[in-house]
Amino acid sequence: MSYAIIGFGKIGQALAHAFARKNIDVTVASRRPPEALAPQARAIGPTVVAKSLRQALEADTIILAVPFGEHREVAKALPNWKGKTVIDAMNALLPPEELDGLPSSAFVAKAFTGAKLVKAFNHLIAATLAADPIVEGGHRVVFLSGDDEEAIAPVAALAKQLGFAPVKLGKLNEGGALVHGRGRIWGQLIFQDLFKKEQ
Repeated sequence: MSYAIIGFGKIGQALAHAFARKNIDVTVASRRPPEALAPQARAIGPTVVAKSLRQALEADTIILAVPFGEHREVAKALPNWKGKTVIDAMNALLPPEELDGLPSSAFVAKAFTGAKLVKAFNHLIAATLAADPIVEGGHRVVFLSGDDEEAIAPVAALAKQLGFAPVKLGKLNEGGALVHGRGRIWGQLIFQDLFKKEQ
C-alpha cells in the first residue's frame, strides 16, 4: 500500500510527522514545486519524500489536507479515481447551502469520480495530530466515517499502524455528521481529544 499527503500546510505536515514516527513511506505534494517542500520534508524524516502532484497521485491512498476550496483542483488532476482510496482530512468553512445540503465529505466525494472516500484525521488540531498518539498507555482516537465499508477497513488499519485508535462512526450522513465542520455548524466530536486504553 502506498500513501501520499496532498497539501503540506499544518495538517499535512502533522500527518507527515505521524508517518515519519513509524518509519512509513509517504509522498507529500502541494501546489508548490517539490523542491520547495523538500527541505521541510527531509527535516520531518527520511521516509517523507516531496514529489510533484502528478507523481504523488500514483499512490493507492491519497490523504487530502488542502484548504477545502482547493479539493476540486486536486480532483481534476486525474480523469478517473477508480481504485484509489481518498481520505478527507479537510473541514469546510462554507455555509451548508454551498455544499448542496450535503455533509462536506459527501460533497467532496462527488468530485473524485470512482474513488472510495473515507473521512478521517480532520477532528484534531494540527499540533495534537503531530504529537505522539500514545499517551500513558492510551491511544489517541481518530474517527472514521464513509459510505463504503470496504474502504474504511484499510484506513482503520493505517490509523492503527500510526499509533491511533480508530473508531468507526458509520456512514457520512449518519455518524460522519458528528465530525463534519460546515460553516458555523461543527459536529459534536470536532476537537475532542479522546483516548482509548488497550483492552
